[in-house]
Amino acid sequence: MNPKSKKQLIKIDKKNIWHPFTQMADWIKNDPCEPLIIDKAKGSYIYDIDGVKYLDGVSSLWVTLLGHGNPKIDKAVKTQTDKAAHTTFLGLTHKPAIDLSEKLLKILPKNLKKIFYSDNGSTAVEAALKMAYQYWHFKGEERSSFLSLKNAYHGDTIGAVSVGGTGLFHSTFKSLLFENHFAQSPYCYRCFYRKGECPFPIKAGSFKQHCKIMGCNGQCIKEAEDILAKNNKRIAAAIIEPLNQAASGMIVMPKGYLKEYASLCRRYKVPLICDEVATGFGRTGKMFAVEHEGVKPDFICLSKGITGGYLPLAVTATTNEIYNAFLGKYEEFKTFFHGHSYTANPLACAAANATLDILEKDKVLKTLQPKIKHLEKELSSLSKNGKVGNVRHCGVMAGIEIVKNKKTGEPYGCKLKTGSKICTAMRKDGVIIRNLGDTLVLFLHLTMTNKEISKIINSIKKELNKMR
Repeated sequence: MNPKSKKQLIKIDKKNIWHPFTQMADWIKNDPCEPLIIDKAKGSYIYDIDGVKYLDGVSSLWVTLLGHGNPKIDKAVKTQTDKAAHTTFLGLTHKPAIDLSEKLLKILPKNLKKIFYSDNGSTAVEAALKMAYQYWHFKGEERSSFLSLKNAYHGDTIGAVSVGGTGLFHSTFKSLLFENHFAQSPYCYRCFYRKGECPFPIKAGSFKQHCKIMGCNGQCIKEAEDILAKNNKRIAAAIIEPLNQAASGMIVMPKGYLKEYASLCRRYKVPLICDEVATGFGRTGKMFAVEHEGVKPDFICLSKGITGGYLPLAVTATTNEIYNAFLGKYEEFKTFFHGHSYTANPLACAAANATLDILEKDKVLKTLQPKIKHLEKELSSLSKNGKVGNVRHCGVMAGIEIVKNKKTGEPYGCKLKTGSKICTAMRKDGVIIRNLGDTLVLFLHLTMTNKEISKIINSIKKELNKMR
């Protein structure tokens, strides 16, 4: 049988496949560009079927933690394949999952004692929401709402969407969702409570100092406090993406905000869920984002980079207090009736074990620090461009917001597809990044070199300099 040509493959794709987060009318007519067909990947690069290589500036949707084709992870998965590709985790267990639980509990906040496995970030969040709700039910309290932030994104299943605050993704499904409370997020550049230009970078020693500089008087955290003060007896848990609301355009929280939010949860005795699906495993410069401000949540949700981007796996970690509420006699039906066919898949657990071993033995986070400094320096130079309204940076994650008017922050109209066109043009330089509206998103492999980082920034500069 003759191999299909590139033209044939694209034709079949357009006929048969519905791609996520993609306007298929544009896809079908090659707007803004013909689809790329990826053939292989190695290190920081992905290669199309014509052999053209592209620097992967978004870690293939934030999952390839250590680059593509890591030989140690390859070996771990292949070794496990020779033993068992999958067995159910309902009523059975296996060594890869047991080993992974030990490794995770050694590096997670010490108050977290139990590991619940699922298969993606959204299901990790769903599990945390259901655990929190059922915990209060067993305590004789009916708490059926949650506190979240505007601009939040926690996944695409209905529970996760219910605590999501990104209108573009979630508003269509409003009638399907359970009711929740949303506080203003600290989107300082487009702060709801102030007008005028946001300084970059803001140098402040605390969240309160930051708010004083911004002139907003900390209204975002005050709004969260007001909601908790009035509704804490009805709120099952509060949820937050610590330090960075990634899917909303890399909205980086000012120093101290996370700690203030966590303190409010403790004060009003509301469990805290930290969604570290995007921020976990070194992306912020520390193993977990909560470490930056000494926060110990009641739940942490993990996925994406946990397997190095090899296979789907997710974790919901929680405390003994939450776990113990579910213990009882068989006939009491206190069991947590929630699970997935591929829970704790052995291949995924093997990949995760290898990933954590590499992080520890190769001292990846230590060698990462100079790269973060280099990225920060490059972004600082980029911020001077007249089309860059705001640059937001946290570890190896960054959002570059492109605007029509730098002084006023006036955006381009969405019909112009400005962000999308920039990303498409960058492919000619051999660089792949994605946009969220007119915010260009960088999400780098922990193993990316300074030279590769500079290549991405230089490509962005090149395209911005072409703009009028």
